[in-house]
Amino acid sequence: MTDTAPRPTLEAVAERAGVSRATVSRVVNGAQGVRDALAERVRRAVEELGYVPNQAARSLVTRRHDAVAVVAAEPETRVFADPYFAQQLRGISKELTAHDSQLVLLLTEGREDHARVGRYLAGGHVDGALVFSLHLDDPLPGLVRGAGLPTVFGGRPGWDDGRDDVVYVDSDNRGGARDAVRHLVGLGRTRVAHITGPLDQTSAADRLAGFHDVRPDADAGLVAGGDFTSGGGERAMRELLDRRPDLDAVFAANDLTAAGALRVLRERGRRVPDDVAVVGFDDMLPVAEETDPPLTTVRQDIEGMGRLMARLLLRGLERDARPGRDADAPAEAPSGTILPTTLVRRTSA
Repeated sequence: MTDTAPRPTLEAVAERAGVSRATVSRVVNGAQGVRDALAERVRRAVEELGYVPNQAARSLVTRRHDAVAVVAAEPETRVFADPYFAQQLRGISKELTAHDSQLVLLLTEGREDHARVGRYLAGGHVDGALVFSLHLDDPLPGLVRGAGLPTVFGGRPGWDDGRDDVVYVDSDNRGGARDAVRHLVGLGRTRVAHITGPLDQTSAADRLAGFHDVRPDADAGLVAGGDFTSGGGERAMRELLDRRPDLDAVFAANDLTAAGALRVLRERGRRVPDDVAVVGFDDMLPVAEETDPPLTTVRQDIEGMGRLMARLLLRGLERDARPGRDADAPAEAPSGTILPTTLVRRTSA
């Protein structure tokens, strides 16, 4: 049997650096008040000895776990199949990693999972939560607030409980939809259809509103419900063609929906963009550049949204940790941040 060498201790680091144990503790825990030269000696000793802080002991001192829960209100099959979530999680992960914080991913397969997620969030395992892909009747916001965790939401909240301190990050879904439909109208298209996303999500509802901003008198038969999936786009496109075979343009609520619609148009012998012009939303390159033809779409900075969500949460945690901060003082961070969108023209419209 091989003997395992004892783990380096704070005392060993202090001896190597020639400083007190308290000084090492302050440097390791990120506290202020240590001269740069001493702090550098401590960091060098930590590296030379391979010292790893005891996270449990550190949490007792700092009351921080250096972990953030990322809660996606979607089943596992959807999260790992949709490149939108991959981009958002990549942005979140990059920002948390840059701040030496761990990402804990929590998914909800069904309503029975909400209680489990609520218990975990209330159990003191993480410092805060990032929550996205909420539906209007979702109990998650209430569970998160009940846990008392600092939280940033991905997407404009769809509930109104009188609170004005909800922090969220979203894209200009309505404005982006207006740009998409105006582009189609500008091409001379007069029978513009829309395939929606799930209308119990604010992003889909806002994109439908943007469609109606430009086409307020649109025939109800030119709107079909989708679910942000390619299969949903196929079903909705078949429904639209059966109902309105004379349509000459489609604004799809996201790129996956548009990809499904393009497949059906090709099956039905409709040329894109000659017979039917198609515009999507997201500009997810693995989808938009691989469709036939390449997809004109509305770009939103999905990875940037994830990074900003994490950044706002971490700033809030740092602010709350300041000595002497009044817990009842108003938040310094904006409650809602809306990021701009851009129309990206390719050959589908």
